[in-house]
Amino acid sequence: MNEIGAQPNRISKHTKIKGDIESEADFRIDGKLDGNVKTTGKVVIGKDGYIHGKVECVNADIEGSFNGELLVSDLLSLKSSAVIEGTVSVTKLAVEPGATFNASCTMKGKGGSLNSNASSGFKSPLSKNNEAAKAS
Repeated sequence: MNEIGAQPNRISKHTKIKGDIESEADFRIDGKLDGNVKTTGKVVIGKDGYIHGKVECVNADIEGSFNGELLVSDLLSLKSSAVIEGTVSVTKLAVEPGATFNASCTMKGKGGSLNSNASSGFKSPLSKNNEAAKAS
């Protein structure tokens, strides 16, 4: 039942590509890509892989490096060797200890953005510190 368009694609370790890729299949990048990837499948960046550009996908597993705009409609999984820079938009995020995540990140749930819930939790530690400073 495998369709030709649904076969996984691979860019191997010693390959460099400059340009845009659009597919309905999964992609594994172990080489270098300077361009954009748009797929209705999963994008995997291997440990030696690097993408500079925009990636739009359903799921992504990253072990290598990414610089640009990353739009993941479901789960983004960052392995300990991952290095991410740029902007990221995800629904779910899993980060292993050791991963480098230097990106502005927007997380969206089923009901919309979660940003309003995330920003309200920092008042009490600051107010306790301020009270302790006043008491000294």
